[in-house]
Amino acid sequence: MKPSDYPPPFDARDYVAAPTDPEDERIEVGVLVVGAGPAGLACAIRLGQLLEEAPAIRERLGEVPVAVLEKGKQPGSHLLSGAVVNPRSLRRLFKGRKRIDEMPFYGPVDHESVYFLTPRRALRIPAPPTMKNEGNVVASLSRLGRWLAEQAEEGGAMILPETSAVKLLAADGRVRGVRTGDKGRGREGKELGNFEPGADVVARVTVLAEGTQGHLTGVALNRFGLAGENPQVWALGVKEVWKVARPLGRVIHTLGWPLRAAAKYREFGGSFIYPMGDDMVTLGMVVGLDYSDTELSVHDLLQELKTHPFVRKLLEGGERVEWGAKTIPEGGFLSLPKRLHAPGLLICGDGAGLVNVPALKGIHYAIESGSLAAEAAFAALQRGQTPSTPGALAVYDEALQQSFVWKDLQEVRNMRQAFGRGFWLGGALAGAMTATKGRFPPGDAGTERDTEQELIRTDRAQSYPKPDGQLTFDKLSSVFASGNKTRDDQPNHIVLRTDVPPELARMWEHMCPAQVYEAGDGGVTVTPSNCVQCGAITAKGGRLTPPEGGSGPEYTLT
Repeated sequence: MKPSDYPPPFDARDYVAAPTDPEDERIEVGVLVVGAGPAGLACAIRLGQLLEEAPAIRERLGEVPVAVLEKGKQPGSHLLSGAVVNPRSLRRLFKGRKRIDEMPFYGPVDHESVYFLTPRRALRIPAPPTMKNEGNVVASLSRLGRWLAEQAEEGGAMILPETSAVKLLAADGRVRGVRTGDKGRGREGKELGNFEPGADVVARVTVLAEGTQGHLTGVALNRFGLAGENPQVWALGVKEVWKVARPLGRVIHTLGWPLRAAAKYREFGGSFIYPMGDDMVTLGMVVGLDYSDTELSVHDLLQELKTHPFVRKLLEGGERVEWGAKTIPEGGFLSLPKRLHAPGLLICGDGAGLVNVPALKGIHYAIESGSLAAEAAFAALQRGQTPSTPGALAVYDEALQQSFVWKDLQEVRNMRQAFGRGFWLGGALAGAMTATKGRFPPGDAGTERDTEQELIRTDRAQSYPKPDGQLTFDKLSSVFASGNKTRDDQPNHIVLRTDVPPELARMWEHMCPAQVYEAGDGGVTVTPSNCVQCGAITAKGGRLTPPEGGSGPEYTLT
């Protein structure tokens, strides 16, 4: 069986509507950015810079020229990445205003190592060219996001935290803005004593920068026919931040164990271990969600990784301080939408799928795309221009196609797909692609939805280590370490079928790092309050929609 045999009862058309609030009750802004991640905040910052030099346009945009909606408690609350950042896009964004050493990074990558792991050994191997990090810097994306939000606000943007965007407002063939979610409803939707209705937020240009598995991004791709020929595919990353007794001093990546190399398992991924100053490290496990084994659990693979002698020694005497999980779009160039604009609308960052999987990079692409989206929106706001006219925002696609982002992604367009043939053959093909900058093997390798992979069952779960609360941890204690702030009685934001076969129910139970799903007689039960909004369920057969604003994890170091 396949997860696609049991699709969720979700219709994207239910999340598109015309504005319904009376005109005098609508919130009017100039440019509306949905998502306070690196793409959305870069867009807001660049718009502030451009409007500073164009006071007449700023005045025409009204009291709120730029607004940013953020569903988390504050900017950074839902941001998670490795992260080693290429500073190229930040230099362009802040040229003449801020230096890289003024930004909240943990320092440059001075040394790096790549290891192939077996169950007991760590064999150092040459770093693949795509994974070399000279000139890059180590960051907490959550921390960087908070700093970028401060810069956006200083530039005149209004950031509205704890605000979910649940519907795309569209009328007369163009995007008008978004509808924000209600607050204060009970599990069955009943209004509680603290109920606050959502509102129509209308704008001249709406920029969707929702990040991975963006809710309205998916809705917009459907509404305006923007999806490309190949479906997007995802990986799931689970990471921890540790206080450690000894500084790490280098960036580490690993391949091999605890993943299995045989093609039938379809296990593609690896781990990262990065220094965060002298007294902290972050480590994580990333695995493609096109795997086939119902018992695979990325959270438990990370716990297993820590029992390896090589990794255990790095953490010895340390203490876990934070945990989190997030999906990563992995389809690359061939899964990009055929257009990233529609009348009144722009799409950027991870929501567009701008991630270079072999290089393990996406943050600088998000920042660059956000900056380019700002420049396109600004051009369309000039006197005599109308952003809602078809093609008015096409300059964004043209600028992105002429940028380094497009070139980088095109060169590695087939690498992720190669590993569907197993680790060893995939590695050989990826080497040929790297050496020829994507020219060999020729052609384009298509992608298959993660839900289209046939499921198998093994006894993989028997080898996961039992949680000891010191080195290895269960899922519920990990949710606590994420700072999850979801009300137990809020409406369920996860759309899926619960009357599914045991194999699918078990797959969801093992897949979810936050113990949201539990297999039982007749299907699966759901505990939505555990959800950290990683998005894995959307990749494997359900659909994540935005919960009440302000709920979810409260990341600070991820």
